[in-house]
Amino acid sequence: MKPHHKKLWLGLVLMALLSPLGLVLPAVIAAVDAWGEWSSETLRLMLGYLPEGMALEADWWPAPLPDYNLGTAEGSAGQALAYVASAHLGGLAVGLVGYGIWRLLVRHGH
Repeated sequence: MKPHHKKLWLGLVLMALLSPLGLVLPAVIAAVDAWGEWSSETLRLMLGYLPEGMALEADWWPAPLPDYNLGTAEGSAGQALAYVASAHLGGLAVGLVGYGIWRLLVRHGH
């Protein structure tokens, strides 16, 4: 592994470890939810309407781990652990897809 790859991986792991800030910061700044994680109803309240496409597709893809919770109390260490696990699993999924695309490109000489 090249040195710049190590730095990249270290940065990604660091961001994943910092992900529980998404649980803490909304409470600190008196926000309803973490930025971008709004429900359809919250968006309707914020915008005054819900875009038609969102209304049609809102229930199409349910969250595999709603509220990043494994059944633990909100704001608990268990929820923070689930948040970090979600970040790592998401990063791993993106990394594997990226690696797969890279391998395809290398194999075909691009």
